[in-house]
Amino acid sequence: MKDNFGLLATLDRLFAGDRNSVLSLNEFLEGFEGRSYAFAVLAINIANIIPSGIPWLSTITGVPMLYVLAQYFAGHPVPCLPATIGKRGLPRGKLQDFLNRARRFIRWLENTVHARYEGWVNGVPRRLLLVALSIDVLILALPIPFDNFFPAWAILFFCFALIEDDGVMAMFGWAMTGVTACWTVFLLMVGHAAISAAISTLRAAMFD
Repeated sequence: MKDNFGLLATLDRLFAGDRNSVLSLNEFLEGFEGRSYAFAVLAINIANIIPSGIPWLSTITGVPMLYVLAQYFAGHPVPCLPATIGKRGLPRGKLQDFLNRARRFIRWLENTVHARYEGWVNGVPRRLLLVALSIDVLILALPIPFDNFFPAWAILFFCFALIEDDGVMAMFGWAMTGVTACWTVFLLMVGHAAISAAISTLRAAMFD
């Protein structure tokens, strides 16, 4: 079994330094190295975890996630952000203060999500997981009403699985992906039936 990914230790390392110096988004992602893609998708997806009622939120966040995943499959070592975004950042002092407040939660997260059942996140299962993750992101990005909650949670679990080599999180991700597929098919069937009923009603009103 592999050692856990030291999220807290990584953040301590990235945020360390002069409190007035700025840590850019590019530097932040580079610091996560091989786990930068999963972390980037996870960070963008957070807004979708809790239903907010914000119109088009899933599409607004889903398109950048697709952009990040496209770079991964293209073979880029870390996500490459547009220059105007990648150069932006926050003073390390503010990041250090945030980390001190979040330290207890991060320790709990590290204890909850950790390396186990790695067969679910290695080799062929890992490649299949990445395909399923991409499909979940695509479904999230599509403007299908009421269809963002389940894929958002599937993406969350899959990202945790990739960051920590956690097979249990992968299992949860696959379960939520199955729910996403069933729910999406149901919504599309309901939508098709509603459109057909509306067309029939319109025709009846026009020709009767």
